[in-house]
Amino acid sequence: QNNVLEVTTLDECYRLAAKEPGTIMLDQTIVGAQALGLEEGTRVLVFNDNAITGRQASARTLINDATRESHSATLRDRLFKARNRTFYKASAYVGLHENFMVKAHLVVPEGYANTLYSWLLNFQIASKPWDEIYQASRVFEEGDIFIYSDPDHEGAPSALFDEAYNAAALFGLPYFGEHKKGTLTLAWSIASRQGYVAAHGGLKKVERPGKAPYVFSVFGLSGSGKSTLTHTKSQKFPKAVVLHDDAYVLDQSTKETIALEPSYFDKVADYPTSSPDNAYLLTMQNVGVTRNDEGLLVPVTEDIRCGNGRAIKSVLWSENRVHHIHEPLNAIFWIMKDEALPPILKIDDPILASTLGATLATKRSSAEHGADTTKLAFVPYANPFSLYPLRVDYEEFKRLFGEGGVTCYVLNTGHYGAKKIPPQTTLGLLDALYEESIAWTPMTQDGAVMAAVLEAFPLKQDPDSIALLKARIEQRMAFLSTLDARDALDEECRLALAHWQHDLVIK
Repeated sequence: QNNVLEVTTLDECYRLAAKEPGTIMLDQTIVGAQALGLEEGTRVLVFNDNAITGRQASARTLINDATRESHSATLRDRLFKARNRTFYKASAYVGLHENFMVKAHLVVPEGYANTLYSWLLNFQIASKPWDEIYQASRVFEEGDIFIYSDPDHEGAPSALFDEAYNAAALFGLPYFGEHKKGTLTLAWSIASRQGYVAAHGGLKKVERPGKAPYVFSVFGLSGSGKSTLTHTKSQKFPKAVVLHDDAYVLDQSTKETIALEPSYFDKVADYPTSSPDNAYLLTMQNVGVTRNDEGLLVPVTEDIRCGNGRAIKSVLWSENRVHHIHEPLNAIFWIMKDEALPPILKIDDPILASTLGATLATKRSSAEHGADTTKLAFVPYANPFSLYPLRVDYEEFKRLFGEGGVTCYVLNTGHYGAKKIPPQTTLGLLDALYEESIAWTPMTQDGAVMAAVLEAFPLKQDPDSIALLKARIEQRMAFLSTLDARDALDEECRLALAHWQHDLVIK
């Protein structure tokens, strides 16, 4: 419509965002601005949301053939009523390699150029070099991704997704994470239909002298340690490359992996204000701002404004960043915060391995609006954004653990019993895996589940600990029974958990 203005460059979007009401312009300039498509001297922008500063899973509605007409009527009505307002539209690519690239389009109303600007920085803005890569890329008979957003909608918040048409409409949802994950949700659906495994996880390749590289992926919700495990350099194996810490796709036939985004959308509380990592900030959301001793406007990265301060960080943050890894995946780690589990488990049964991904148990973080951060929650494959049935992911991961030759591990980054598992313990376990030096002890009679032998965390086999572990396995079986007809999994999943529960080695 003629009330929609197209934005084609980052500089143009930056200027629109900088002058909008509510924007705070820090005195910090963007490192490597020209390499990102911005002018030197471009400053970091802050744009804070309202009372809601996290994703609202309850707002999501999936459109299907039975409901499409009624939702379409609602959409037509809302678009008609919005015709007297000005909107901005821009395009970006999701997928950073010619084997998987999808074009996406986002429309936002005037007043939310900051959202559009962060979206263009998070994904890859359409530009001549990337247009040429896209034109030469693999063709999918899918069409583009289209997202319409009206954060000022006064009714109940809603996120409508129509998987069949790669389209979404967001109403009353100003949080940037809704726009990022909404885009990824549709891209993952396309990938799944085209023979890829959709992954909400981090992936890294570590070089090992005299051995083949070790390629591994970590899956966990925000706050579980996914980004830390992906980005932290090993002192013993410092030569490594990062694909991404949040989203990628894996080709089932070639086992290659492709990043979907150049930038990073991270919680800022993990990085103190003085952290050198903050040099690579691009935009920030839901953070405090103050003046330092020199009178300069700087961010307060501790979560004093709300519990989910966020930032878009530049691709330049990772000096060892790549967009594509052709070597096959060696291992997948399900990250769980569950005090019944030791720091690391090795799972040798493909059915149990994929089932544990489908019943991934963790503590939610403030990234989810209204979440209880004290209770155990089940989030299949750490991905609450899938539009397709859970069986699709279950079968794909089972295939990886079976014929794909991928090893499954479970990492507990919370407490084992009452004792906290520190990050150095988890990082040390990764080093030991690279070295192939871990000694394992069976947790089950058949050896399908094994725990690492660790002096600091001896395996708990007393009656209370065994009872707790059995109870947590029971909770996983109970979770499977709550899945509706669309997401229900085969009986083999429950049987695999029951076998673990009844086959425990007890001393």
